[in-house]
Amino acid sequence: MIPSDADSRLLSQAREWAAQDPDSATSAALTELIRLFEDGVPVARQELADSFDGTLQFGTAGLRAALGPGPNRMNRVVVRRAAAGLAAFLLEAVGEAAPGTAPRAVVGYDARYNSDIFAEETAAIFTAAGIETFLMPAALPTPLLAFAVRALDCDGGVMVTASHNPPQDNGYKVYLGRHAVEESGRGAQIVAPHDARIAATIEAVGPLDTIDLAERGWTILDPSIVADYKRATAALAAPAHFPARDVRIVLTPMHGVGGETAVSVLNAAGFADVTLVAEQAEPDPDFPTVSFPNPEEPGALDLALKTAAAVGADIVLANDPDADRAAAAAKDPDTGLWRMLRGDEVGALLGAHIVARLAAADGEEAGTAHRVFANSIVSSRLLSRIAAAAGYRHEETLTGFKWISRVPGLLYGYEEALGYCVAPDLVRDKDGISAAVLIAELAATAKADGKTVFDTLDELYLRHGLHASDQLSIRVANLGLLDAMMNRLRVSPPESFGSSAVETFVDLAEGSGSLPPTDGLLYLTRDLTRVIIRPSGTEPKLKCYLEVIHPVESAAELPHARQAARTALDQVLGDVREALGL
Repeated sequence: MIPSDADSRLLSQAREWAAQDPDSATSAALTELIRLFEDGVPVARQELADSFDGTLQFGTAGLRAALGPGPNRMNRVVVRRAAAGLAAFLLEAVGEAAPGTAPRAVVGYDARYNSDIFAEETAAIFTAAGIETFLMPAALPTPLLAFAVRALDCDGGVMVTASHNPPQDNGYKVYLGRHAVEESGRGAQIVAPHDARIAATIEAVGPLDTIDLAERGWTILDPSIVADYKRATAALAAPAHFPARDVRIVLTPMHGVGGETAVSVLNAAGFADVTLVAEQAEPDPDFPTVSFPNPEEPGALDLALKTAAAVGADIVLANDPDADRAAAAAKDPDTGLWRMLRGDEVGALLGAHIVARLAAADGEEAGTAHRVFANSIVSSRLLSRIAAAAGYRHEETLTGFKWISRVPGLLYGYEEALGYCVAPDLVRDKDGISAAVLIAELAATAKADGKTVFDTLDELYLRHGLHASDQLSIRVANLGLLDAMMNRLRVSPPESFGSSAVETFVDLAEGSGSLPPTDGLLYLTRDLTRVIIRPSGTEPKLKCYLEVIHPVESAAELPHARQAARTALDQVLGDVREALGL
């Protein structure tokens, strides 16, 4: 069969890539794929077409994709070009802000396949470009890299990780600091317009053989950087005011890089009774015991809960593979069964605990005007009520810690997807290890008072109303369907949800108050039911966030309120499905 012009171009691109690829493994895989394509194997053509269908785009999440050859995959060619483009940006940005100053950058990596190679080549390219470069001493959690950007007063930072993505993926996350970004963003992930500027410098990179790699010259950091992080994070505990430490913890790092660091920090903070889930304790890029290495996924905590039952634990803590997220599970006293707390539940508990810590300090930290609690717009409104009752300001941001971490005066911020920033002066990003310290502290405090974390939640509901939330995620094969569903809602907006009339409708694409424009729709009904619908920024999904609020006058009303909230959420879910034409 004579190949079409499109097939001929595809084969030519693939052969050219295989010839220049510095990685013998991906070059060999691509050569085999070309052979299968020429032999008429349909799946080979599909894989080649996907690998060469455009270029992996650099955005506010940096780069993230499956490993493999081609411009639409994560590989050494793509990473070299990204590093060269980022180096050019840092030289330009620092040159504008501080002429004559050499940029400084730090590079970290997790234990995924090729993470160490991508990190070392990034360090080599930065060094060759004239950037003073530090390489983390081992595969370590993302929060440690974010800590190092600030601790070393760097202009840039790169973390090679795909966080909680599947085993076949890897990614390239970028932070800016010192002279490269405004004060509020120092040590945080990039946002516009920096992402577009970096993307443009990557696009301007010449042929691969024009990218210089230094053979030496970067500094491999001393392990003391890890000790500094551990010491500072453990010091977040407040034994003077919350001395309870009698809590039995089961911890899983989910086959990631956070296990040793998290246990060390918890122990140093006074929590001596920590049991690691043995099957998931060591880094393993295959993530063999979970189908998806994300604590939010069904079944991901099964081994941890089994271990908790075996050792009689009080609480389960889980980090995702790069340890920037934290999950918690406990035994529900109403059912006697273990269950994972929702991100909004942990977010409220941490917020209330931080308020209590500040109150207990009794004026040791003066003033509240500059202290702000924050959460993403799709997270629960309970934190805003907790903050207001204590006299603190509260702000809502767009989804993502690149926004939350930039809130001026941030004291504590969270998002419902298990991300918590409890120490923004240390790590201006979500940090699952520092969050674990405070979760352990609040759980131990509750236990010392003869309560559980669920009792503490109920106390918040009695004071501020029962806030119940749920989500609906709709995965699509064709990204065009996301636009079609959003357009359907804009053209025919729903008039009610759960039998309550929509009183406020905000098209977030037009911007809202202090929020920059983003593709999303917000509905608020007469009974304060809130629905937010937006396309996912990282997956081919439409995500719908629902929240209902029920006032509660007494503890005796809580069981009925919970049932009523669940009924209301189910009705709203049905209305959302109908509005989307599902």
